[in-house]
Amino acid sequence: MAGSGERARHWRYEELPGVDLLRASYVEKIFVRHTHENFVIAAIADGVEVFHHGGADQYAGPGALALVNPDTPHTGRAGVPEGWRYGAVYPSPELVAEIAAETTTIRGTPGFTSPVLDDPYAAGLVHQVLRAAEEGNALAADTLLRVAVTRLLRLNGGPLPQRAVRTAGARIAARARAALEERMAEPPTLERLAADLGTSPFALLRAFRDAYGMPPHTWLTDARVRRARHLLDAGAAPAEAAVAVGFTDQPHLNRHFTRIVGVPPGAYQRERKNVQDGDGGLLVPSRAWQNRQLSQTYAVTTVKAADAVTTVKAADAVTTVKAADAVTTADAKGTADAKETSDAKETSGNPTPPSSGTP
Repeated sequence: MAGSGERARHWRYEELPGVDLLRASYVEKIFVRHTHENFVIAAIADGVEVFHHGGADQYAGPGALALVNPDTPHTGRAGVPEGWRYGAVYPSPELVAEIAAETTTIRGTPGFTSPVLDDPYAAGLVHQVLRAAEEGNALAADTLLRVAVTRLLRLNGGPLPQRAVRTAGARIAARARAALEERMAEPPTLERLAADLGTSPFALLRAFRDAYGMPPHTWLTDARVRRARHLLDAGAAPAEAAVAVGFTDQPHLNRHFTRIVGVPPGAYQRERKNVQDGDGGLLVPSRAWQNRQLSQTYAVTTVKAADAVTTVKAADAVTTVKAADAVTTADAKGTADAKETSDAKETSGNPTPPSSGTP
């Protein structure tokens, strides 16, 4: 990875509505504390990512996945001098809940229990989802995404904790958050906000940090970027979005947007426009991804749960998906000694990992 530079593509595939997709290679990139509305499922291909989550630094290397639940504060940076390269999918809470209800026994709101999972097989599935989306293979992309989420929930999933009974501090924090959302473009000072809520600045600061994992000014920046994304998705120009959410100008938005999303707002919006126009194409691809032949087939995946085996199907047979236009044989590259025919079943343990091959 040395000398490869920092490159990223953040896009959507129209056949996976509501799912953000990302390929990135970072060396000096630092993600400030932020949250996502959707789940984060990031498969590390090379290098090491370190991200602060749950009060501690978490490390994810090749074959591991960084898993973050919605609205969970976290950061991100390189854990080794050469940086890290990864692919990520961001499925919505609604989609994950739908998959969990159909394929797992999780009751309540599903989520991930650990922020890092070492599972090269699941990491390979994530890379294959991205590859299928790049090739316009809707059946493969949707199938593999659902298989990946199912596997991750079965290996590392559970019901998210129920919200505790609100204390007086939590109620104050919620009121402060609502006030900041309403006055996002012209927020009050901490002292003024505290006075309006009938508390002191430091009491408000402690309550807000306890409730949302970050101080009010950090939360506000994150919320502004989130709202700017929605405005950009709706077609607003970056300069207009910047002013609308309270940034002084477009460079101010660019700086914070890139530190949280990973790409500048202009590049982000162009990818959205490409989806609407049906004109995909890599915006800032890694040379390795650009030169790689994307003709790999997709292995049939059979996922085993508790007492029953759930086989993900497409049409009326075990899913066999090909990246081109014919039915895939499931002899994915990298499975030298183990061939799977389209009616094969997983016999024991985990199936042979798909070629996570660097995407």
